[in-house]
Amino acid sequence: MNKDIAAEKREINCDCDVIHADIVEHVKKEMPDDKEFNRLSVFFKVFGDSTRIKIIWALDEHELCVCDLAVLLNTTKSAVSHQLAYLKQHNLVSFRREGRVVLYSLADDHIKLIFNSGKAHIEE
Repeated sequence: MNKDIAAEKREINCDCDVIHADIVEHVKKEMPDDKEFNRLSVFFKVFGDSTRIKIIWALDEHELCVCDLAVLLNTTKSAVSHQLAYLKQHNLVSFRREGRVVLYSLADDHIKLIFNSGKAHIEE
């Protein structure tokens, strides 16, 4: 094993025999239940597809219809509709009708904040 890797492994492993019971108990009391962790996991999986991320980015800039998104992403209306349905199912996008046109936007400012925080993180 490489010396640097071995040193790093030692550094991140806890060598103590003392369990910080008071801290563990405090964190345990505050910890959400498994259902909430599962819902959060599903929420973040929605961001795990580059096409959906492109749609989120575009909708962060401006509300758009399926046709506009298809041209922007150089893909089919069917592919965009499928991804929008997925995003809508998970409450990341909303829509409004303007005559015969359906315009999509991000569901709320939380989605913008999460997306922009992730973008800022990778740009560091």
